[in-house]
Amino acid sequence: MLTCQIFGHDFRFAAEGTTMRWWCARECGAAGSKEYSTASEARRYARVFDKKDTDDLGRRAPLVGLFPLRMIRAMQKRAGRTRAGR
Repeated sequence: MLTCQIFGHDFRFAAEGTTMRWWCARECGAAGSKEYSTASEARRYARVFDKKDTDDLGRRAPLVGLFPLRMIRAMQKRAGRTRAGR
């Protein structure tokens, strides 16, 4: 698939028993699996690998480029704390 060739694969991860499986969400056919010794270990790795970079945008933002996003996030966090404190 051309999109995967240009931007790279969009892998998703899931655990099935002691096996962690991955596949490209763009349905290009790229996939694989790995066997772990325990099911909890497979679930743990699948959960960690299945995170997207955009999930925590604003917390790991570059200091200067996304400074406004950091400020908005900090103000929202502070407003949530003050409402909960009342």
